[in-house]
Amino acid sequence: MSERRGVLSAGTFCVDFNKSIARWPQEDTSNEVMAIDRQGGGSGFNMALDLKRLDPFFPVEAMGVVGDDDLGRFLFHECDAHGVDRAALHALSGGVTMSVDAFNVASNGRRTHFYHQGVAAEMTPDSFDFSSTRARILHLGLPGAHKAMDGPWRGDANGWVAVLRKARASGLAANLELMTTKADRLAELGRPCLPHLDWLIVNDYEIGALAGRETRRPDGSTDAAAVAHAIDETLALGAMRWTAAHFPEGAVVGGRDGSRVVLGSVAVPASAIVGANGAGDAFAAGMLYGLHEQWPIVKCLELGHACAAASMRAVSTTGGVATVAECLALAKQWGFRPLALNL
Repeated sequence: MSERRGVLSAGTFCVDFNKSIARWPQEDTSNEVMAIDRQGGGSGFNMALDLKRLDPFFPVEAMGVVGDDDLGRFLFHECDAHGVDRAALHALSGGVTMSVDAFNVASNGRRTHFYHQGVAAEMTPDSFDFSSTRARILHLGLPGAHKAMDGPWRGDANGWVAVLRKARASGLAANLELMTTKADRLAELGRPCLPHLDWLIVNDYEIGALAGRETRRPDGSTDAAAVAHAIDETLALGAMRWTAAHFPEGAVVGGRDGSRVVLGSVAVPASAIVGANGAGDAFAAGMLYGLHEQWPIVKCLELGHACAAASMRAVSTTGGVATVAECLALAKQWGFRPLALNL
């Protein structure tokens, strides 16, 4: 096989129904949905599309399962339209594609997801065949969103570990994306995967859950110092070269060699923000693109923030992401927030 290049984005492929509402409602009331936007979603789809938007010539493959239905065909069309190789994205006969209702609250920018697994519940490690991939990096997710994958599998703690073992045996480097769920469940699913990863790109809550450490203050703000400690503790549990944790104010990256990089997020003007849904995926895409290209970690982090900032210009998860040059130009125009790390 010729030299590997590109990313294999695998795992969760779904259709998001992004719904904008003025404020989060009380139960037993009627509330208006101001806008509805149907887009592809899930960790697998979002990473694939973000990477192609960053660099249309960058090789991206998709792997996972969808239903043999209108939503599955919609995802196939989106992959084809953006040049994503979907040969390993399979439609299960008679199945229903995973779908998500993503409510974006205009008053505070927060979002809440309701998802239906559909055929995603049937995905197992046998759904992943790496024998023909030409990619260098596997991006895998989402533990917690797939019934069969989340359970024990042939001696492994869960199916995600089994897939990561197969990936490493096939010569792939790996990054894992997590789902923000209950902390104990996140740790239960995520910790066994850590020894099989090359990178881990998560948010402040997820790194805290993995480390068993609180990283958010009572008012909901992020304690950057606690994030840094959680990164160190998580690195000790795994094999990652780098671990990054992002949050609204910025991000902290820790290396296995003990190095640490801190950078504030892009100061996006409030008037430019349409929605935050997908910003975390966009951050991961920027980081992973830079890691693939073997950029210095600071440059990877800058692109991660720039990509996240660009994504917030659209209500959909991927629609606001632009090319590498355009994202970096936005970051330069808007500037980076100051971020102090007091350990």
